[in-house]
Amino acid sequence: MLARDVPALTDIELARRIGLRDPAAVRWMTTRNNQRLFRTAWSILGNRAEAEDAVQSGYVRAFAAIGSFAGQSSLDTWLTRIVINEALGRARAARRRRARLDADSITDLDAYRERLMNGSIEPAAPDASLAIKQMRAMLEAAITRLPGEFRTVFVMRDVEGMSVEEVAGALDIPPGTVKTRLHRARRRLRDLLAPDLRASLVGAFPFAGEHCATLTERVVALLCEAPDA
Repeated sequence: MLARDVPALTDIELARRIGLRDPAAVRWMTTRNNQRLFRTAWSILGNRAEAEDAVQSGYVRAFAAIGSFAGQSSLDTWLTRIVINEALGRARAARRRRARLDADSITDLDAYRERLMNGSIEPAAPDASLAIKQMRAMLEAAITRLPGEFRTVFVMRDVEGMSVEEVAGALDIPPGTVKTRLHRARRRLRDLLAPDLRASLVGAFPFAGEHCATLTERVVALLCEAPDA
């Protein structure tokens, strides 16, 4: 199938093409979902490298089970749910490791933010505003301080722009719970941030350009270029 024809496919048709290991279908699906899935995984794991690994593993799990996709939800929501489960599993494992190693360890927020920012930020344009960079850093640092359940809902709804119903479906919780957690997350952030800083959220947690393309090509190679078992 030609790459230009893929965007016109229905979710069921796209799932079928992915099941056939069509590189154009896999590339379209990953490129369309990379940023949202990365942001969602990061909101659970709080670490960029772990989030990227969780997204890649989620893709492999999802596409291995693509034959079970029945179209009861959108393909994007189905995929998001799988990545969320992958990230939650990693988060539980990390908590067990931390408990064994040092139950009293404290993360240094400045060092944490430096690790968070490392690796997925595109080089700034020559005329990029230092003030905007500082605001984004402040936003990301503030969001890391939210409780995990609030942070995930906030990132999915306010950063990524998913609807309440989409967030509820992906997290398997009632819409009312999404609204409650979102309200509490926003209230906590208001205590930390001036209202005009929220306008810079659209550029927070970037995962695009070279990094987005690299992840897509890794998944295509894993799914489409490996010999059949």
